[in-house]
Amino acid sequence: MKILWFCIPAFGHTNPTIEVVRELKRRGHEVFYYSFEMFREKIEGTGAEFISIESFLPSIDAMSEERIRNTSTTEMSVVSFEITAALDPFLEKEVQRIEPDLVISDSACFWGKLTAEKYHLPMICSTTTFAFNQYSAKYTKYSLRELGDMIFGLPKVNRAVKKLEPLGYHVKSTLDLIQNKPDTDTIVYTSRKFQPCSETFDETHYCFVGPSVKKTEPEDKTGRKPFVYISLGTVIISHPEFYRHCIEALKDENIDVLISCGTSFDRSSIGQLPENITVEPYVNQMEVLAKSNLFLTHCGMNSASEGLYMGVPELLYPFTGEQQAVARRVYETGAGRMLSRQEANDPETLRNVILEALKDPALKAGAEAMREDFLSCSGPKGAADFIESRIS
Repeated sequence: MKILWFCIPAFGHTNPTIEVVRELKRRGHEVFYYSFEMFREKIEGTGAEFISIESFLPSIDAMSEERIRNTSTTEMSVVSFEITAALDPFLEKEVQRIEPDLVISDSACFWGKLTAEKYHLPMICSTTTFAFNQYSAKYTKYSLRELGDMIFGLPKVNRAVKKLEPLGYHVKSTLDLIQNKPDTDTIVYTSRKFQPCSETFDETHYCFVGPSVKKTEPEDKTGRKPFVYISLGTVIISHPEFYRHCIEALKDENIDVLISCGTSFDRSSIGQLPENITVEPYVNQMEVLAKSNLFLTHCGMNSASEGLYMGVPELLYPFTGEQQAVARRVYETGAGRMLSRQEANDPETLRNVILEALKDPALKAGAEAMREDFLSCSGPKGAADFIESRIS
C-alpha cells in the first residue's frame, strides 16, 4: 500500500504519528511523509520517505508572525490556505508519480485533506487532539481574544478561501474543514475514557488508540528528592515572566527542577540559575517524565497525554480554548489540579501549590489510573490495523 501522509509543523501533531509510521513500514507499506525540515531526522528514522515542503511556506510579515505565535486562528488558517495553493502544482505531480492508495492527514492540515478531496483519494484523519464535533466542542472555552480573532478575521479567511476555488479546492468553511465528520475514518490518539463525549463517535469510523508513544517505563522515584518538570510548549507562546516566577518559587526548595522553554525565550536573560534548577530549550520529554514527580503543563494534548501515560500528576495551566478542554478532562479524571493566573503570578503562592501537589495522594492515584487506561489501548499496532482494514 502506498500512503501519502501530511502533517502540520508542530511537535504535538507529528510525534504521535511516528510510531504508527514505523509500524506501517515494518509491515511493508510505502509511506511518503510530507513535512518540514525540523522533523526530517525523526521521520526518516521510521523508514518513511521524507519529502520537505519547507520551500512552499509563504512569507509573512512580522505582525502576522506574532499573531501566529499567539495562536491566532485567523492567521493560522490563512497561512494554511496559502500553503495549499502554493503546494498545488507540486502535489499534482506527486499524486501522478506515486499513484497512492490512501491519504492520511492531520486533522489541522488543510492541504492534506484538500488534496485527498481534489483527487478523490480515500482518506484517514489523524487526530492528535480530541475528536471534535458539536458535542465535544462544548468542552472548548474560547477567550474573548480568541473569539474576537475568529470573528473579525473572517473576511480575511474568506478571501484566502476564494483563491482556492480556481485550483479545484472547494471549502465550505474553516470549521467544516477542521471538525471530525461522522463518516470520515479517523484515528484518535487518546482513549475513549479520556475523549469528551466519546459516545457520540461511532466505533466503525473512529479508532481510539491511546497515546502513540515509544514504550517507556517510569523510573523508581523512592529514596530521592522530588523532580518537577515545567513546560508550557516549545513552539508557539513564550512565557518569560512565568518561568522567572517558577525559579523564584523553587530556588530554595529541596527539589530538582527542569524547565523546557523552547527557543523563543532568551535563556541568558535569566542570569545565574540556582543549583537545583535547569533550563533547556528542548528535552526528550518522555525521558524527563519517566523521572518526574510532577508536571506543570500548558495542557497541549501531546504533552498532557505523555504525562498521564507516564503516570505523572499534572498542574494544569492552559492558555487556548483547546488547552482548556484538555485541562478540564485531566482535572475530571483526578490526575491534575488547575493552576490559576493569580497563583501563577505570585512566587510564594506558586511554591505552596507545587509543594501541596507533590504531596497529594489523590493526584498520584488519578495519574496512575490514567496510565493504566492508556496502557490498555491498542497503540500504534491498533492504528496500523485500522489503516490496513480501510484498504483491503
